[in-house]
Amino acid sequence: MSNVFASKHPLVAHKLSRLRGKNIEPKKFRELVREIAALLAYEATADLLVMPREVETPLAKTMGVELQEKIGLIPILRAGLGMVEGIWELMPVAEVWHIGLYRDERTLRPVEYYNKLPLEQTVSVCLILDPMLATGGSAVATADILKRWGVKKIKFVGLIGAPEGIKAMQTAHPDIPIHLAAIDDHLNEKGYIVPGLGDAGDRQFGTG
Repeated sequence: MSNVFASKHPLVAHKLSRLRGKNIEPKKFRELVREIAALLAYEATADLLVMPREVETPLAKTMGVELQEKIGLIPILRAGLGMVEGIWELMPVAEVWHIGLYRDERTLRPVEYYNKLPLEQTVSVCLILDPMLATGGSAVATADILKRWGVKKIKFVGLIGAPEGIKAMQTAHPDIPIHLAAIDDHLNEKGYIVPGLGDAGDRQFGTG
């Protein structure tokens, strides 16, 4: 799993442990999702290209850098929405484009219901945001959409991944790095990650 990066940061591990707790109220759950997403994005964007830029400090001129690549945040609706704000605070000029997919509970396959990407590609790097990489169907479908849009550099950023979802993503898109807070044990018969944290969308929006 050379392109799978499970964070080793103590803050990520601490916050994820709190997030898993079944008695965390939605407000605190959303806060933790936002904070973990920002930490993971910090790690996932370490290879962004930069260009030199002269900066004038109060004392002298010096050379600095600025980002060379335009970034797009692609939250998979609805659970991915909670990851946007924390990452957006790090990179406020990033564009946000939403992809709506739901999982058919009978087939466990993704069904697309919302896609408002413009006709012409507007960014060079996309971060797919989804808290749970479970079966991998939604992540694979979103990557398919972004590649058809013309994006060459794509990364997946999620909180927890299951081996089944990771394998599906690697099989369909071996070029896409996968950044996670943790890799869990397996999927249950309903396609939920075990031990996981339950339904990330329901827990964020108080609908569970």
